[in-house]
Amino acid sequence: MNASPVLLQKKFARVIACFAEKNHISLDEATDFFYKSELYPLLHEGVSDLHCMSDMYLADELTEEYRRT
Repeated sequence: MNASPVLLQKKFARVIACFAEKNHISLDEATDFFYKSELYPLLHEGVSDLHCMSDMYLADELTEEYRRT
């Protein structure tokens, strides 16, 4: 399933905001980490319909990756 590019960008923005709040980091830092993460290409390419998961779930996945680095 392919997501609309506009809807995908809005999804990214919500996930980044949730991730920043959850980890008490700036939006700039969260954005930078998101676009360099292992999760981003999977979301962008629509792998396993990850873009259909909740914003909180994706922020949690990002947090796990953030803590590993």
